[in-house]
Amino acid sequence: MSTTEPMEAMDEPWDRQPAMPPVGVQRLQNPIVPSGSIAGRALVAVVAIMTFLAALTTGAAMMVVGAANNWQSDVGREVTIQVRPAAGRDVEADLRAAMALARRTAGVADVRAYSKEESEALVEPWLGSGLALEALPIPRMIIVKLASNATTDFSELRRALAATVPSASLDDHRGWIERMRTMADTAVIAGIGVLVLVIAVTVLSVTFATRGTMATNRPIVEVLHYVGATDGFVAGQFQRHFLILGFKGGAIGGLAAVMLFGLLATLGAYLAGTPGGDEATALFGGSSIGAAAYFAIFVQIVLMAVVTALASRHTVNQTLKAMD
Repeated sequence: MSTTEPMEAMDEPWDRQPAMPPVGVQRLQNPIVPSGSIAGRALVAVVAIMTFLAALTTGAAMMVVGAANNWQSDVGREVTIQVRPAAGRDVEADLRAAMALARRTAGVADVRAYSKEESEALVEPWLGSGLALEALPIPRMIIVKLASNATTDFSELRRALAATVPSASLDDHRGWIERMRTMADTAVIAGIGVLVLVIAVTVLSVTFATRGTMATNRPIVEVLHYVGATDGFVAGQFQRHFLILGFKGGAIGGLAAVMLFGLLATLGAYLAGTPGGDEATALFGGSSIGAAAYFAIFVQIVLMAVVTALASRHTVNQTLKAMD
C-alpha cells in the first residue's frame, strides 16, 4: 500500500445514523398514553357500570311502555255495564234491557252478560270463597266489545241506560287508560332522567381520569410541545385513547344488560303456563324487550364511547391552554 495514497476517512458510529424526520412525519411507535394503566381499567369499569344501568333502565322502561300499550289496546276495545239490583225491579229484566240497548249502539261487535255465578266469582278474591252470597246485592256485569277502529257514542248509550235502566252504569275505562298513559310517560321520563345522570357521571369520571393522565404524562406532553407538536395532535392522542376505553366499557355494560334481558326472556318462556308466570305476564307484559330495545342499547354503547372521547378532548384542550 502506497503511503502517498490518501487515507479514507473512517466513519464514526453517529455518522451512520439515519437523519431524524421532521415532527409530524415520523409515525409514533408507542402511544403517548399507556393503554394498560390502572386509571384506564378503573375508567372502563365505571363506564361499564354506567352503561349497564342505562341499558337496564331503558329496557325496563320499554317493557313498561309495551305492557301499558297492550293494556290500553285490550281495555280500549271493550266497555262494561254494571246492573245493580234495586228494590221493586227485576234485575234479570234490567239485564236484558241493558243488553238490548248495547246491541243497538253503533260500533258494538259483541255483548255478553255474566251469569250470577260468574258475578259472584268476581268478588271472591275480596270476600273469600265458601260464603253464602245469594243474599248480597251483587251487581251483574255486561261486557260490551267494540269493533276495530269503531267510534262509539258512549254519551248516547249512557242517556239511554239512564232512561230505561236507572240502576245501570256504564264504565268506558277512561280512568284506567289515563293512568296507564301516565305510567308509561313516567317510565319514559324516568329513563331519560337516568340516562342524563349516567352521562353526567361519565363526563365527570372521564374529566378526572384525563386530568390524572395529563398530570402523569406532563413531561411527555412538554417534550412534544418543545419539538413542535400542536395541541390538536396531543388532544387527538388522548381522544383516541379514551374513545377505545369508552367503547370497551360500554360494550361490557351493554352486553351484560343484553344477557340479563335474555335470561329474563328465557325464564319467562320457561314459566309460561304456570300461575306465577301468567300473573307476571298479565301485570308486566312479555319478558322480551324486543328489537327496538336492543337497538337502543347498541346506541347507548356508541353514545358512551363518543361522550367519553369528547369529554377527554375538551379536558385536554382546557389543560393545554392552562399550560401555555
